[in-house]
Amino acid sequence: MSSLPPLSPEQLVKPRHFELRMGLIFFMLFVPLGIHLPYFPLWLQAEGFDAEQIAVILAAPMFLRVVTTPLLTALADRASDRAHVYVALVAASVAASAGYFLTPTYAMVLTVSLALTVVWTPHSPIADSLALSGVRRFGSNYASMRKWGSISYLCANLAGGFILSATGAQAVPMIIFVAFGAALVVGLIAPRLGRPRRASPLSAADIQQSAPKLLNAYFLYFSIGVGVITASHAFFYGFVSIYWKSIGIGDQVVGLLWGWGVVAEIGMFMVFTRVFGSFSVVSIMLMAGIGAIVRWIAFPMIWPLGLGIAGFFAVQTLHAVSVALVLIGLQKMIGETVAEERTGAAQGIAYFSNGFFTAVVTLMSGPLYDRFGVDGFFAMVPIALIGLALIGLAARSAPQRRIGR
Repeated sequence: MSSLPPLSPEQLVKPRHFELRMGLIFFMLFVPLGIHLPYFPLWLQAEGFDAEQIAVILAAPMFLRVVTTPLLTALADRASDRAHVYVALVAASVAASAGYFLTPTYAMVLTVSLALTVVWTPHSPIADSLALSGVRRFGSNYASMRKWGSISYLCANLAGGFILSATGAQAVPMIIFVAFGAALVVGLIAPRLGRPRRASPLSAADIQQSAPKLLNAYFLYFSIGVGVITASHAFFYGFVSIYWKSIGIGDQVVGLLWGWGVVAEIGMFMVFTRVFGSFSVVSIMLMAGIGAIVRWIAFPMIWPLGLGIAGFFAVQTLHAVSVALVLIGLQKMIGETVAEERTGAAQGIAYFSNGFFTAVVTLMSGPLYDRFGVDGFFAMVPIALIGLALIGLAARSAPQRRIGR
């Protein structure tokens, strides 16, 4: 017996061009991130901030968003339609990002970054929850929709590198502002699906059996393990562009290097179902953690061994394993074990874990880069190992049955 009631007549109707519209949402959603992640640290450095200040500006919003994101994603679950909340948050992001046009003092940039993260971070989990409702209700393919986010991230990486090579890092705030504006326009076509389905009035025993609570050992170990593996990328995200520039690599090549990692990610999205579809989520995450460890061991050795830019491209290929498998594996776990009415909350908890641990490691990364430079990557290896150990604990408490569509 299922704990979910039948779909209402309105919910049975698939919105026109659902997959296309969600693909467009994901495409525009990731353009601001494709500029912010690789190039925002370069803008901060160009404005005269040192490595520790950059680490604080990057990490402080992460600590804040681990509190605010679960609250806003849970609010979206209770709203008349999650799409309305999504549009409102994108509009607020446009307004907040305009704050970077003000005089870029340390206090001002930190304040704007804190405000922006509150309204920006929920975009992705809310879009994910809409897409997963389509997976359950209409049999849509999550990876085929989500891959457009990776494609747009790639385009933003490449375009940003070319723009910055012509204008310098001062253009970063304007590009981010324009990207949010475009995301707002596209957000207006987000599919309206109504509320998520609520649990039917079954007995407590039935509900407990078929829709397990989120706060169980499997979900918690898995979510924390994913968060720790993701956090091992914090040093890379915060300082790799600065490192590449310090050894004489130009903005265009920096953009290409970031973009190549995303090409590998897109490739994984394209082949995942065919190659890894039958693997358990625990196996998928173990592969991701091992890929991260190999990546952080190899990265500091590229330039000293004379492998040059080609070596960096080779290591960036591991992005397909250490990042793409994490993204897909997390959604696969939620889709298999979390009832639809708890999807938004599950996304929020997962983002809480990712954000909190990434914030901690990002804060550590400033002093690490100041003292050790690129060798700071070696400190990411034990972090990834801890993530792997948590995934192993999750495997020991895995549920025996899945939640159906």
